Amino acid sequence: MKIQLIRNAALWVEYGGVTFLIDPMFSEAGANPPIINTENERRNPLVPLPGLVEQWLQPDVVLVTHLHQDHWDAAAAARLSAELPLLCQEGNGEVLAAQGFTDVTEISGTYSFRGVTLTRTGGRHGTGDIGAVMGRVSGFLFQKAGEPTLYVAGDTIWCDEVQEVLDQYAPEVTVVNAGGARFVTGDPITMDEEDVVKLCAYAPYTSVIAVHMDAINHCLVTREMLAARLGRESLTERVKLPLDGEWC
Repeated sequence: MKIQLIRNAALWVEYGGVTFLIDPMFSEAGANPPIINTENERRNPLVPLPGLVEQWLQPDVVLVTHLHQDHWDAAAAARLSAELPLLCQEGNGEVLAAQGFTDVTEISGTYSFRGVTLTRTGGRHGTGDIGAVMGRVSGFLFQKAGEPTLYVAGDTIWCDEVQEVLDQYAPEVTVVNAGGARFVTGDPITMDEEDVVKLCAYAPYTSVIAVHMDAINHCLVTREMLAARLGRESLTERVKLPLDGEWC
């Protein structure tokens, strides 16, 4: 298994002989307005892609965890071939089909793609009324004989749903969106430093890769901040903080 962080939550995953493009956001730096109701007015994405977009346009399959713009943007919809297989959570397929994609599959439970078993997992994209407004989100578990079990948690905070996945599957590798995204009011809507520490304590057997930082204006936890917290908790060796374009 090899995982490349492209930028934000966008990943290129080589797993079991299949190449997955996950949550592509291909907009040029500053092409989109800031997320509303946040503490700054920086335009998104905050940083450019770490290379030419052409290198990420021919995966075997695209996996979209949910349809928020920082996980599936107009640039990705325009640049990717309409004939590529697209996998998504239940309820998102109609939107993707309306954008012209002809091979869309919604995953509500378990699905096999070229010998790789994918299992949709739940999560909570925030708490209270904000969490309800943010809507349904998904993570995905990857399994194949001879490969480590991979858990891409998606846009979620530390919650019962994440704990249940860890308890049931004991993944060797867990990818978390750790930018501590939040609005002016309310709690974080993705994992922050405290959530990452809780996950590490709860599941000491899993290696953690933390992404979704330094790219969107409402993600207030930076790599530098998370690295400092991990250092204080003696977790530096447990959690990788890849730079954009870096492979794990």
